[in-house]
Amino acid sequence: MTIRALPGGGVQLILHVQPGARQTALAGLHGDAIKVRLSAPPIDGRANEALLAFVAEVAGVPPHAVTLERGQQSRRKVVRVDGISLASASALFLAG
Repeated sequence: MTIRALPGGGVQLILHVQPGARQTALAGLHGDAIKVRLSAPPIDGRANEALLAFVAEVAGVPPHAVTLERGQQSRRKVVRVDGISLASASALFLAG
């Protein structure tokens, strides 16, 4: 359940986040989650802010369409993205 369609539109992403990486990028799968490397450090919520901005950029949606639902203090996060279909999200986040 890496990406799940939500009733009423949008998707929910299960992410495994590695903060403090050399560069921000998608890094394939980590178990049942999409691995995201973030250059932002895990200090004062900067990694979470960078994650939401990166997800919005990859999904092609405005930043206000991306919400961190669970995992504020964890590497495993659940993010909601409004304004994108399951097919589009799968192509963007699972490609390669």
